Formats: sequence, C-alpha cells, structure tokens
Amino acid sequence: METDRNFDVLIKQFEKKIYQTVKGEWRLKLLKEDLSLFSSPHRALSVWDAGCGFGQLSLWLAEYGHTITLCDISRKMLQKAQQAFEKAGMNGHFHHAAAQQLAEQLPEFDVILCHAVIEWLATPLASLEKIVKKVKPGGYVSLLFYNRNAFVFHNALKGAWRWKYLLNNSYLGKGKKLTPPHPQYPDEIIKTLTAWNFSIQQHTGIRVFYDYRHPDCNAQEEEELLWELEYRYCRMPTYRNMGRYIHILAQKNK
Repeated sequence: METDRNFDVLIKQFEKKIYQTVKGEWRLKLLKEDLSLFSSPHRALSVWDAGCGFGQLSLWLAEYGHTITLCDISRKMLQKAQQAFEKAGMNGHFHHAAAQQLAEQLPEFDVILCHAVIEWLATPLASLEKIVKKVKPGGYVSLLFYNRNAFVFHNALKGAWRWKYLLNNSYLGKGKKLTPPHPQYPDEIIKTLTAWNFSIQQHTGIRVFYDYRHPDCNAQEEEELLWELEYRYCRMPTYRNMGRYIHILAQKNK
C-alpha cells in the first residue's frame, strides 16, 4: 500500500538540492510576492503551514505578527523549522503529524500554506480536501505543487527513449528520491478548488524556462538574462502552466 513520503532519510539531500540553491531562492521570491497581501496586514492572522518543511515561509509570516501553526510528517524537518523559529526569536505551535490527519483536531485558519506537499501524498486530492476545509470563509489557501505538464514536457525533450514511458504513463516517479509520484495538472487543481468554493487570486509558474535550458547555458551573464525571462513570463497564461512548480493562491468564498 502506498504511503505519504517522509523525508527524514533524505533531509540532507533535500536541503542541498532544494533550499541551498538559486532555484530555491527564486521560488521563495515568487511565493513572497504572491503572498505580499499578508506582509502588511491590518490585523494578526492565524496561519497553518501544513507540511512545513524547514518553515521558511511561515517564519517570514511570523515576523509580521501572525500566529503560526506548523506540522510535518518528518520529525527532522519539523525540528529544523523549530530551530529556525527559536533562532529568530519567534513563536510557533509545532505538531509532528501528517496534515490531513491533524486537520480534524485544528480550528479554522485565515491562511493555510500547503507547499510541495500534495504530490508526495498517497491520496493527493482527498487529503487536500481535508486540509482546505480548515480555511475560514474569506480566508486563503496557498498551494504549491509539482506540475505534471512540465514533467511530461521535460521527459519528451530527453528523446525517443522516453516517449514510450510517456505514452503508457510509466514515467511517474516512485517517490523514493526527489521526484514526486503524484505531480498535478494545474487546470485540474483549479477546477477542483473552484468546485470547493474557492476563487483563484494568484497563479504563478515557478521556473517556466530554467529546467528546459540547454546544458551549455551556464554562464553567469546568460543565467541573469534567463531570470529576467522567468520574471516576465511566470504569470502569463500558457507560460505559467509550464513551470516546474505551480503556485495557486485561492480565496474561500463567503
């Protein structure tokens, strides 16, 4: 039986390949822009970071006076987040638990962050539904997920030896390393959120060109130009849906 992915055994690899990279910095930049309406609030908000990882975004929100609840199935990641909060002198409520299971015990929140989580879950949409039910009317869910469009396109560009795997859907990851087993199509996620009474407020593609570039494009000046291209096109229709990750900010209708 398939289970949710726990990153305890890959935490060093995860930190090196995700957080300590220019790709990770770019992701944080765009997420903070999409969440900027929470960076100068008129009142403190209740925020749940559902699958917090190292807690970078929730720590950023804590600095604006918001009340933060964090959870992760990985004890080691949760400890990293707790250490970051302590080092910054910030308070948070930490839970070592899977978000979809913890949801039953939690109140409703003004904002829920669910970043790079659902693609690692055994039942992505069923689990997501349990999580977003905890958004207050008028509140928001910030959903970041691994994009299946990009996964297909990137594999197609690798050559004919990959095409048969695309055609029979055997190209999906097994979840043993850092390739998630359940990437999602943006249109299907948007359709699902709309059916759950949410309205889409922000829609951003993260790394819409970067992962497709030729290996020779490694010169610093070329990379700087590439990030300019990324920024110009990351929120434009068509291009945004080709990003390696998709960020959706959706508001629950009152």
